[in-house]
Amino acid sequence: MKVTVSRKAHFNAAHRLFRKDWSHAKNEQVFGLCNNPNFHGHNYELIVSVTGEIDPETGYVIDMKVLKNVIKEEVEEAFDHKNLNVEVPEFKALNPTAENIAVVIYNKIKPRLNADLSLEITLFETPRNFVRFSGE
Repeated sequence: MKVTVSRKAHFNAAHRLFRKDWSHAKNEQVFGLCNNPNFHGHNYELIVSVTGEIDPETGYVIDMKVLKNVIKEEVEEAFDHKNLNVEVPEFKALNPTAENIAVVIYNKIKPRLNADLSLEITLFETPRNFVRFSGE
């Protein structure tokens, strides 16, 4: 029997959506206000969901204290109150869209979990705009 457990987290970060190889006009056309050269910020809400078998000894899929610490180390400490384009190495050459941020978070957390556990990342960039990524 597989069960999914989830933990919410939060971080604030600034970013700018643009491509260096595009003209200013094309960046403006595609990314609009998100292409602000002075950056803009979001209050990101994150849901990290882990699916697996319940351990018969502990009754856990994963110890939530362990998951909390992984999220703190891999996401909150790395992204919170940062300019993603400037201060986060993963986005030096990767446009920090919500989609790409979710994939980066997945790739940072997945190696920290037991191999038999599945992971899904849900990232809210705004209360109405969110993405989900589960490694596929």
